Amino acid sequence: MELQLIDAPVTLTTQLIDIESPSHHEAAIADAVETALAALDADGVEVQRFGNTVVARTHFGRGQRVVLAGHVDTVPLADNTPHRIERDASGAEILYGCGAVDMKSGLACYLSAFAALARDPERAAFDLTLIAYEGEEVATEFNGLYHLERDHPELLAGDLALLGEPSGGIIEAGCQGSIRVFVDAHGTRAHSARSWLGDNAAHRLAGVLQRIADYTPRSVEIAGCEYREGLNVVGMEGFVATNTIPDHARLTVNFRYAPDRSVEDAKAHLEEVLALEGGLSLLYDDIAPAALPGLDDPVAGGLVAAVGGKFRAKYGWTDVARFSSLGVPAVNFGPGDPGFAHKRDEQCPVDQIEHVYAQLMDYLTAK
Repeated sequence: MELQLIDAPVTLTTQLIDIESPSHHEAAIADAVETALAALDADGVEVQRFGNTVVARTHFGRGQRVVLAGHVDTVPLADNTPHRIERDASGAEILYGCGAVDMKSGLACYLSAFAALARDPERAAFDLTLIAYEGEEVATEFNGLYHLERDHPELLAGDLALLGEPSGGIIEAGCQGSIRVFVDAHGTRAHSARSWLGDNAAHRLAGVLQRIADYTPRSVEIAGCEYREGLNVVGMEGFVATNTIPDHARLTVNFRYAPDRSVEDAKAHLEEVLALEGGLSLLYDDIAPAALPGLDDPVAGGLVAAVGGKFRAKYGWTDVARFSSLGVPAVNFGPGDPGFAHKRDEQCPVDQIEHVYAQLMDYLTAK
């Protein structure tokens, strides 16, 4: 399919939806994006490809650079392609399809804005980097932005980065960090009729369970954004048979922490709360750093103004943290309700796509 990188992000969103691209199957959409960007044939525009990640950069000689990043993959299809547009009870047009909200509509806004300013650089207030990357919906080892961060960090450089994650058309600043750990207990297996001959590993976890249940998470305000932390058991294992004392039991614990904590600070706090006793061990399964909101940066101030001062904290983890780790302020900004992400009836209001695009263009052309 030949993508239309014109001033019509809704049309482009429908085209992107119709190129099916579940994770690990992004070649076709990467081909289409690369071809469309290369066809701009604009002075000062460089297009590169790394696997199924496409990077386009302008070299207009502006003093500041804004990065526009969005992933091209989706979760597995659920009989929700090709796209369709229907009217709801109020008469508003709603676009349905896999990736409609997460995040082909955001990517379409970014691609359209990049193309418009590549063709008319006199309007551009910034140099731009467009990153359309693979593998966001799966493990980090497949994430195209992770690969760039590791191998070509210079391509992520900028004064501000925008990630097209669905945010309801307002700025969701920074993101929380996340740590997932396993708490393991070991005992001695025995028949439950003679339980005194064993040592119940599950019972050894009672104290940790209680401390987590009693934990009072904090809320912290940073740059006008309120982040709410959380410590929760998200998994429990410890079964041999219904007549057997388990000799191994495990809790899976997730700590979501505010971006005023470093990874080391968050680990230290988690270990202090868990206060593991003898016979218990801790195994770190996954660690993701938080990202500060960065809204106090002057370059971000223009974006805040363009969206009418509407912003809030991002509670989940997103790839903005990759930019933050490199010292680049980053925010989430895209159309659509994230509550519809990954659903069979994934959907995005058409007027919100148009509104986000208009706000984005206002920001990128304001001088």
